[in-house]
Amino acid sequence: MTDDPKGPVLIELDSPGANPSEAPPVPDLSDPATKGQAMQTVAAIAARPASPLTRWFWRLLLALITTVVSLTTWNYATALIAANPILGWAVTGLIAVFVLVCLMIAVREAAAFARLSRIEALQHRAETALAEDDLKAARGVTDQLVALYRGREDTRWGRDTLRDKRDEIFDAGGLMALSETELLDPLDMAARREVEAAARQVATVTALVPLALADVVTALTANLRMIRRIAEIYGGRSGTLGSWRLTRAVMSHLVATGAVAVGDDMLEPVLGGGLLGKLSRRFGEGMVNGALTARVGVAAMEVCRPLPFTHTKRPTARSIVRTALAGLFQSDKD
Repeated sequence: MTDDPKGPVLIELDSPGANPSEAPPVPDLSDPATKGQAMQTVAAIAARPASPLTRWFWRLLLALITTVVSLTTWNYATALIAANPILGWAVTGLIAVFVLVCLMIAVREAAAFARLSRIEALQHRAETALAEDDLKAARGVTDQLVALYRGREDTRWGRDTLRDKRDEIFDAGGLMALSETELLDPLDMAARREVEAAARQVATVTALVPLALADVVTALTANLRMIRRIAEIYGGRSGTLGSWRLTRAVMSHLVATGAVAVGDDMLEPVLGGGLLGKLSRRFGEGMVNGALTARVGVAAMEVCRPLPFTHTKRPTARSIVRTALAGLFQSDKD
């Protein structure tokens, strides 16, 4: 050290000082860690396959509960009839009405599964007709498509136009293109609006509601309702069990293809180049969950649509995110 008390103080170090350029980067604690945890959880729940042992457990448990409840109800009704005939027969009538309602629900669910199977078969026949360029098969698909939407007022104009122009087209691709344009384009727009509404709801709730599991519950209910509505728009009208079947099929497809993931490249058109890294964690998670909901919606449209996207451009999750979520935040360019 120097002996001059008025001069600068110099401290000699035994080792050279650290180079600032070699220091590790400071972690960005405000980074939203865009993983879409709520949608990841929903996809894992919906797509988790049940083991054969688990399925047999629930089947046997359901059979056992049904047997016990039936015997108990029967014994109760017969004993009540013996003790008080009027009251006993009244209770028996209520039980009979309840059983009738249960049977009606079962018939409705069976009809829902039949409609879903019908649309799946129609998709397969359409793909085969296009692959083989089979005009006869394509006309059969067109007739089945018209029959599927018979009685729906919102498809009357398209059905009439398709019926008038059907015999004027002599190639399978052209006939399928006409069917898409006249019948399915309006339904595609309605389905897209449902996807946009669901994505907007999931993003808003995730961003603004800090309650634990609120984003997971909202994502699950919104996606279930969205898939059910898309099925109804395309003619599936799935019941409760049918909706769950569709949800599992869609989520399993997304998980298998690795589509339950999103990055800045999808959200950049909405948020702007560097804005995503400046948002809070909750807002970032909300945008990601909304984007993943859009991907689920696109997959649901492909599953529920009677014809594959050939002539009509397939909607993309990016375009849906741009439309649905652009109003929630302003980008850097605004």
